[in-house]
Amino acid sequence: MQLLVIEDETKLAQYLQKGLREEGFAVDVAHDGVTGLEAALQHAYDLVVLDGMLPGLDGFAVLAALRQSRQTPVLMLTARGEVEDRVRGLRSGADDYLVKPFAFSELVARIQVLLRRASATPAEATVLRLADLEVDLIRRRVLRAGQRVELTNKEFNLLTLLLRRQGAVLSRTELAAQVWGMNFDSETNIVEVAVRRLRDKVDRPFERPLLHTVRGMGYVLEARA
Repeated sequence: MQLLVIEDETKLAQYLQKGLREEGFAVDVAHDGVTGLEAALQHAYDLVVLDGMLPGLDGFAVLAALRQSRQTPVLMLTARGEVEDRVRGLRSGADDYLVKPFAFSELVARIQVLLRRASATPAEATVLRLADLEVDLIRRRVLRAGQRVELTNKEFNLLTLLLRRQGAVLSRTELAAQVWGMNFDSETNIVEVAVRRLRDKVDRPFERPLLHTVRGMGYVLEARA
């Protein structure tokens, strides 16, 4: 599942990104309202964690603009804890409202509830498919030709990213940033190792390969003739 965190406090944003990635989510971060709104409108995020007090546009303005065209689940995360602030946020279209300071475990639990609720509606696909490969994003279950494929957390996130962008070549730099939250280092073979292990589980036991290497560019997940 892909999340967007819009938070101007750099340390908190880094903490949220690291923690949520460890929970198995792909996480992008924006540090102001304008950039965050642009990202939320350009990409199909599964959920947005939105700070209420932001430079450029505050969280309420971002939420109002987002709701004009998207019904992406939004969890507001803000220091504004008065009743009228919570009511304003919920009436403006927020799906949940969590006041700072907060327990990270509660944040994760609330995100999971919102994602389960969203999966009950047909608006957003929660099962991704390519040929005989099927990935259930909510149950975190992978099937190939009807057989269960057991993946590690990172392998699942890597496969999900490739499947969401099926047909597009993703570079090692992008994969390293999205899955591991790191700048790509040419001395590091973490991406190659993970791709090899993923291929051993998802491709090699089956007749038709889906994960392909594009020499000098990266990797692509697609069904080739």
